[in-house]
Amino acid sequence: MSEETIFYSRLKQEIEKSRKSTNQIERELGYSRNALHNYKNGTEPSGTRLIEIAEYFHVSPKFLIGKTNISSENSPIIIFEQLNDVQKLEMLKLCHNWSEKLIKNTQLPDIK
Repeated sequence: MSEETIFYSRLKQEIEKSRKSTNQIERELGYSRNALHNYKNGTEPSGTRLIEIAEYFHVSPKFLIGKTNISSENSPIIIFEQLNDVQKLEMLKLCHNWSEKLIKNTQLPDIK
């Protein structure tokens, strides 16, 4: 018996999170019956199908194939990593100013 691929494991995880049956998802995607279950055998989806599945579950293709453990392309970590150094410094300044305002406007309890 072969070991489950990362893709199939994550696909199953997303199917379970959706609270839908595999067959229902296949119908919604316009796939033939057992198309998703067939990935259990270790076959990998085509690039087009990988993108369709990722878009359906609102996760990144990189997450589905195990290139990252962050499921969303909109993760602050991924967005930050895509910035150049100048943009990262600007973001740092914005965060610093925001945190200063937050601290200034936050009432701390008296410690006795």
